[in-house]
Amino acid sequence: MVLAVAPTPAEAISSNSQPVPSFNGTVWALAYSGSTLYVGGDFTAAVVRGKTIKRNKLAAVNATTGALLSWAPSANGRVKAIAVSGSSVYVAGNFSAISGQKRDSLARIDGSSGAVSSTFKHSISGSPYAAAAANGRLYLGGTFSAIDGQPRGRLAAFNLSTGALDGAWRPSADDQVEAITAAGTRVYVGGRFHRVNGASGYDRLVALDPSRGSIVTGFKPRPSVITYGITVTSAGVFSAHGGRGGTVNAYTTSGSKRWTATFDGDGQAVVALGGAIYVGGHFDHACRTSRTGSQGTCLDGAVDRVKLAALSPSDGRLLGWTANLNGIEGVLTMAGSAGLGRLAAGGTFTTVNGANQKRLAQFG
Repeated sequence: MVLAVAPTPAEAISSNSQPVPSFNGTVWALAYSGSTLYVGGDFTAAVVRGKTIKRNKLAAVNATTGALLSWAPSANGRVKAIAVSGSSVYVAGNFSAISGQKRDSLARIDGSSGAVSSTFKHSISGSPYAAAAANGRLYLGGTFSAIDGQPRGRLAAFNLSTGALDGAWRPSADDQVEAITAAGTRVYVGGRFHRVNGASGYDRLVALDPSRGSIVTGFKPRPSVITYGITVTSAGVFSAHGGRGGTVNAYTTSGSKRWTATFDGDGQAVVALGGAIYVGGHFDHACRTSRTGSQGTCLDGAVDRVKLAALSPSDGRLLGWTANLNGIEGVLTMAGSAGLGRLAAGGTFTTVNGANQKRLAQFG
């Protein structure tokens, strides 16, 4: 596909960053629930109008006003993923305690009070990287090999009502899982894997049955590089990838590729919102064609898009929406709220459109 820049649709969000707290460490995870934006990462403090406020790896922001909320459970290690179901906030990462209570890499926290659930306790052999709550289950993916001593091949699920490990949903992947998105009657899983449930031909992106974990064989896209992010709309499946440069791919629900957009750095996250597909990552440019050099350099010309870009969902054309961030890694995670018309980005950046704004930005 030859890149053309299309007008930004009227329903797309503003590229002006809204006032939200900054953070003193990397933001790895974001999730909206109602008017609240939950934030997880490596940070130990939020910064509001120059004032440092203690927040250990977890925080919450009023997504309407941008105010830092009092919700402040404390993790003793990185929070890599957040999923919300009802009043419960599920967090996963590399911690061993939340608010002084022992929790092995996974915990359930009250979304209002910040209290840690006393009944949701599990032992994880390995690291979780991604989580999604749907279909009465919490789906988890990462590099782990066992949960509570029971073998699990980098994928697992838990009953949202009882908190118990799901004995029926037991798919397995042969390498790390980076992304999980539940949509309709499918759970989409992305990562570095080549085999799923022992079957070849489902490299890096697969659809699974939400209750049994069996492969949806009608979806077989086989992207050529690691999948970092997935979003799904009525128009199909959109995925963000690394590799030599980075790409966003659009697929039909049968796995046929509709279009590819190419960048000069990894696509780390992708969100569908307001008539556009937003991508965040390490890139500084959108490439005019799919040809990239050994270091991901665009070979046939490029358009400036620094860490964030917006694409047309119908054909992948680059939209005029421009919100420039800085840094090398840039954006590592994104979340969107259709109800609020808000888009959040987190990562390692320290400026947005040239203004100081560290590691969390919100647009709307």
